[in-house]
Amino acid sequence: MHRTVRAAASEEALAHRFHDTRRLSCALAAPLSDADATVQSMPDASPAKWHLAHTSWFFEAFILRDVAGYEPFDPSYAYLFNSYYESEGARQPRPLRGMLTRPSLDRVLDYRRHVDAAMEAVLQTPSPRQAELAELGVNHEQQHQELMLTDLLHLFAQNPLHPAYAAPEHRLDGVPEPLDWVAFDGGIVRAGHEGDGFAFDCEAPAHDALLAPYALADRPVTNAEWRSFIDDGGYRRPELWLSDGWTWVQAEGAEAPLYWTPAAEKGRWLRFGLDGLHPIEPAAAVTHINYYEADAYARWAGARLPTEAEWEHAGSGLTPDAGHFLDDAGPVRPRATGPGDGLRDMFGNVWEWTGSAYLPYPGFAPAEGAVGEYNGKFMCGQFVLKGGSCATPRGHARASYRNFFYPHQRWQFTGLRLAKSL
Repeated sequence: MHRTVRAAASEEALAHRFHDTRRLSCALAAPLSDADATVQSMPDASPAKWHLAHTSWFFEAFILRDVAGYEPFDPSYAYLFNSYYESEGARQPRPLRGMLTRPSLDRVLDYRRHVDAAMEAVLQTPSPRQAELAELGVNHEQQHQELMLTDLLHLFAQNPLHPAYAAPEHRLDGVPEPLDWVAFDGGIVRAGHEGDGFAFDCEAPAHDALLAPYALADRPVTNAEWRSFIDDGGYRRPELWLSDGWTWVQAEGAEAPLYWTPAAEKGRWLRFGLDGLHPIEPAAAVTHINYYEADAYARWAGARLPTEAEWEHAGSGLTPDAGHFLDDAGPVRPRATGPGDGLRDMFGNVWEWTGSAYLPYPGFAPAEGAVGEYNGKFMCGQFVLKGGSCATPRGHARASYRNFFYPHQRWQFTGLRLAKSL
């Protein structure tokens, strides 16, 4: 199960967490028109309206339908808003979610209120199983909050008017702090989740990992550094790229991170973000790069990507909530890493690619029933990212957290931190 290893949170704390999470989803959707919330820009993305409804269907399908007296808001929503749960039956094809002009955004918000009222009654005196599933549902919705923002960014990027989702924040110019290295001795270390707190099933079981001595860069790679990679012909040098990566470069005509566009002034770049179109900020962490790009940059820089176990070992003693995360609706973009000692911005800001395939840990077993489809069946052909991003809700990330995407995907807030062997 996407388990709570400790006893479930107190009923009051769980209800409060449920309410805050549901409120934030609606706040993120507040600036949107019905058209904004309906359109689907590519098969990997989903309309905002679909995210709002799917996260409600999750509570309805796995908790509320077993509650005596509960009446589904609309029985057809089981087909419209199931994502990939084969055991839950047929569903709207993923690439066609943007065809759902009905129900309207207002109707979906009514659906959310219907589910919320029923869940609030359940959470007054939940059974242990209901509490466990409710906590899973809250964490599931937090994942969709980030997806909703990144999917909206991809949608707005297709519009030649460059619409802004939210007003721009104060911009930070300047040059990056010099990159430094933090060394680790290696040895036998613990990896995976153990102890108190919620964890998804793919984070367990905890196990031993053997690490050789290594070092991590003290901060993520910046836009200025990535521009040097571009200027040195990084996207035109096949010796820097994995074979599949070079095939991707050639097929896509890639020459910069996603959402970068050349400015009128030669050698300068603009980037499109949730706050509109602006010059890139040299000291901010580079983002919207895929695994192939991260691997090629690391090779160009004379380094490599960290393994998942190296990253987790280095981050296990840090405080996740100190990072740059999503706190409320508003502009969302990576920031520049400030001065300091040791590892900085390990959590939040940008997801950091690792060189590790997303595979089961020794002894992994998915949960029984439909929720067992959440993570385990995707353990093929994807790579692990760590740390969270500026679009990840605060409180959602931890050192053992395993995000995963295919190596060609880059519409998420994905960046990199360099590693090297000692």
